[in-house]
Amino acid sequence: MSEILKKPESAKGPAEWFTGDVWFDVIAPSGGPQQGRCNSVHFAPGARTAWHKHANGQLLHVTEGVGLTQVRGGEIVVIRPGDTVWCPADVWHWHGAAPDRFMTHLAVWDSLAEGRQGPETEWAEHVTDTEYNDRRSS
Repeated sequence: MSEILKKPESAKGPAEWFTGDVWFDVIAPSGGPQQGRCNSVHFAPGARTAWHKHANGQLLHVTEGVGLTQVRGGEIVVIRPGDTVWCPADVWHWHGAAPDRFMTHLAVWDSLAEGRQGPETEWAEHVTDTEYNDRRSS
C-alpha cells in the first residue's frame, strides 16, 4: 500500500540562505524512503537565495510568476512558468523572484549516495543588490 505523507507547515526560509521573504513547503522530505528531495519555494518580489551549490545538482521548475537565476560568472537569466532549469553538480548559482513579481518553483535534488560525506547543499555569501540588479542580459 502507498504511504501518504502529511504535509508539514510552511516554513520561512532562514536569513542565512535567503534575502527577502521566502517560504517553502516540503513535498519530499529528507529521511524518507526516497532519495529525491522536493520543495515548493515561494519568493516575494526581489527575494532570492544566497549563492549555493548542490552535491548532485538541482532541478528547478517554475510554476508561477517571473524569476531570475544565474551561475557564477554567467549572465542573469529570466525564468517563467513552465521553464525547467538544471543546475549541474557543484556549480555555484542563485535563483529568486524578479524585482516586481512573485515567483514559485519546485526545487528537486537528490540526497547523497550512501557512504558519501559532506552536505547535500553548500551555502555561501548572499547575492548583493549590485549582482542582483545587473541586467545586462535581460
